[in-house]
Amino acid sequence: MKNIKICAFFVLFLLNSALYAEKVRVLIKDRIEVNSDMPAGVSVSLAYNDSVLIFLQHDLRFIRGVELEFTAPQTWLPYQGSIAFGLYSNLDSAPLTSPAEIECTPVIFDPIPDKIQTVYQIPLRVRHGLRGTPYLTLLKSPILPESFPLLFRLTPIVKGWNREIETMRFQFNVKPIFSDEGALLVNVHRPEFLPNGNYTMLIDDHLVENPGEEALVREGEHTLTLLSSDYRTENRRFVIERGKTLNLSVTLQDLTPLVIFEAPALARIFIDNTSVMRTASPLAIDPGVHDIRIQLSDYTIIKTVTIEKGKTYRVAFIVDMQVSEE
Repeated sequence: MKNIKICAFFVLFLLNSALYAEKVRVLIKDRIEVNSDMPAGVSVSLAYNDSVLIFLQHDLRFIRGVELEFTAPQTWLPYQGSIAFGLYSNLDSAPLTSPAEIECTPVIFDPIPDKIQTVYQIPLRVRHGLRGTPYLTLLKSPILPESFPLLFRLTPIVKGWNREIETMRFQFNVKPIFSDEGALLVNVHRPEFLPNGNYTMLIDDHLVENPGEEALVREGEHTLTLLSSDYRTENRRFVIERGKTLNLSVTLQDLTPLVIFEAPALARIFIDNTSVMRTASPLAIDPGVHDIRIQLSDYTIIKTVTIEKGKTYRVAFIVDMQVSEE
C-alpha cells in the first residue's frame, strides 16, 4: 500500500511539473529559428547564465522534430554539477531586450551531464517516428508547434563560484529533424482547343485526390500517371528529395492519332492513295483502317493498318541485305 502511495505521488508530481508555470529572469543571448533552409542548424556560444529563444519557421511540412546539441569545453569536467540547463515552453512573451522576466512552463531542468556532448531530440508531432539511442535523449511527449517559442537557459546551481567557470563558453546548436518526405506540385497544361477536359492523376498507382495542390511524397523515385478519356495518357518518372518541393509540368495532348515515318529522302509516301507531304513533325491521322504505301523507285511496300485514337505509330521503310557463307 505504501508503494502505491509513493507511485501515485510521483505521477502527481510529474503532472504538476508539466503544467506548472514559473517566472524566470533571464539574459537573452540570441534568438534562433529552426529553418529547413539551414539543415545543419544554428550555433551560439553561451556563458554560464545565458539564455536562447528558439522559434519555428512557418512551414513545418517537412520538419518532424528539433535537435538540441549542447557541447561543453574540456575544462568543464572538474566542475560538473555546478550548472544546470532548463528548457521551457508556453512563454508568455518573447522579449527583444535583456534581462527579461518570462513566465513559462518547465520541460527539462537537469544539471549539465559529466560529458562533453549532450543531445536532446524534441518531436513536433504525435506520430513522429523518432527513436532514442544511447547517444541522445528523446523527449517522450512532443512539444507541439503552438507551444513555441522555447526558452533554453543555463543557470548556476552551487555556491562558491569559480573564475574559470565564469569564462567558460558552451556551444549550443539547434537544427531541424526532417521527415523522409518532399512535395510534388504538378502543373498541367491543357490544349487551347480542349481546355475543359477531365483527367485522373495517380502517383505510384495511388489516386491523388486534389491534383492541383502539393502532394507529400516519400523521398525516392516515383511514377506519375495522368489518365483521361479526353487526352492521351501521360507517364512521368520523377525523384523526390527530402524536404524539397519538385515542380513538374505536363502538357496534355488530344487523342488524335499520330504517325511518324522513317524512310529515305527520295521515298514517296501515300495514305489511302493520297500523297503525304514529308515534315519533321508527326502526322495527324483519323482513326480507322488505312492503306499506307511507301515507294522508292520501282520498289513498293503496302501495309493495311488499323489506327486507334490516342496512339502514336512509327512506320519504318527498311531495305535489308543478307550475306551468308556456304
